[in-house]
Amino acid sequence: MTGKPSLTLHNTLTRRKEVFSPIDADNVRMYVCGPTVYDFAHIGNARPVIVFDVLFRLLRHLYGAEHVTYVRNITDVDDKINARALRDFGGDIAAGRMSLNAAIRNVTEKTASQYHDDVKALGCLEPTHEPRATEHIDGMVAMIQTLIDKKNAYLAQGAEGAEILFDVVSMKGYGALSNRNLDEQQAGARIDVKDHKKNPGDFVLWKESSVEQPGWQGRFSVGGKAVSIHGRPGWHIECSVMSKAHLGEVFDIHGGGLDLIFPHHENEIAQSCCAHGTERMANVWMHNGYLQVEGRKMSKSEGNFVTIHDLLHTKKLGGRNWPGEVLRLAMLMTHYREPIDFSIKRLEEAESILAKWKHGDPQEGNISAEVLRSLLDDLNTPGAIRALHTLKDGKDFAASAQLLGVLPTKVETEMSEAEIASVCEQRLAFIRDRNWAEADRIRDELLARGIELRDGKDSETGERITTWEAKR
Repeated sequence: MTGKPSLTLHNTLTRRKEVFSPIDADNVRMYVCGPTVYDFAHIGNARPVIVFDVLFRLLRHLYGAEHVTYVRNITDVDDKINARALRDFGGDIAAGRMSLNAAIRNVTEKTASQYHDDVKALGCLEPTHEPRATEHIDGMVAMIQTLIDKKNAYLAQGAEGAEILFDVVSMKGYGALSNRNLDEQQAGARIDVKDHKKNPGDFVLWKESSVEQPGWQGRFSVGGKAVSIHGRPGWHIECSVMSKAHLGEVFDIHGGGLDLIFPHHENEIAQSCCAHGTERMANVWMHNGYLQVEGRKMSKSEGNFVTIHDLLHTKKLGGRNWPGEVLRLAMLMTHYREPIDFSIKRLEEAESILAKWKHGDPQEGNISAEVLRSLLDDLNTPGAIRALHTLKDGKDFAASAQLLGVLPTKVETEMSEAEIASVCEQRLAFIRDRNWAEADRIRDELLARGIELRDGKDSETGERITTWEAKR
């Protein structure tokens, strides 16, 4: 890294910005918690995907694409997923015609595929590895056994059967990431555990399944006795095992949303450090801020719950759909650590900005020093966007915008951009004259040629603008 600019990142673990120094500059390693593919990903899930895609791009620029390993997992072990697999394929599982993993894959294939389509539309690069939890059950059983052997885990009998729990008191310094002491800890897990725990904060590593519930055979040795528990893993153990499998015992960066600091990331650290005998699981912990929709916390009860798919393909927000590059820019206009209000006004502002940007071939340009300087300062994307506005050279602009991932991929059409722009101007003239029939005719003709128009307002002037996208 000699002679290369310094990257500083805010480390949740130390609560300060630090100069990033990779463990191995030839293999910079990053892990980010991915989706639970029970349902379509919501817009809040899009924020960490976009934020850490920018970091992935920046690391590739600094160290070389072949020297960066990015792992983003898929969680497909979940009680709701298991129940659906049993409902849809229980007979096949019982008869031995289908494994539980295969049944879960059938259940989650649609949501996982939609997630891939969604994040691709947001301009995100594919991670280096995308492990599924169901592919690492044996590794989870092995790590749990290690924790039992090291006296960090114990067997307990709960109201719903046998459980193996992590003993939080056994780890010195537990709570350092979330800055909570043990008296403040609450059991945080997808599987509820109560009075059979040694300590209130102890959490599930393995949970017995009932006769009606699907699960995997976990074989353990506890106190010299063989114990077989047909069950499923707790939430936290999954990421500890998947990150170890692809990145090693200690790696460079672990990312996710602010809501994951406790209990998920705190418990990942406890499991991993105790199992491997290391002081840290990752050197840098990064967390993006919360997201609201139109000033309110997003929830189904509030009626403002929107998925990425909704925004891309339906008229649920603002009476129209929104291109992926608009959603991405709208996210990056706020610093990743700050809370964000995802609103129609913000989307219109992002669309207005994109409509004004003109660019050339990014392969022929150079990345702006000002854009790079902003990104090196803890991913200051608002500063980088401001720097983009000052660039006059279309090729340098394109190279710089591509580093942020806000350069739309050009799709070949039978019409040139100039021709499309001219036709759009004609249509706007018809709209000003209230000649709706001619305006609609132009829109329909362009759509038939694979060009979709979107009407909006300039965020500064309030005037009507039209943007277009070539449909893939």
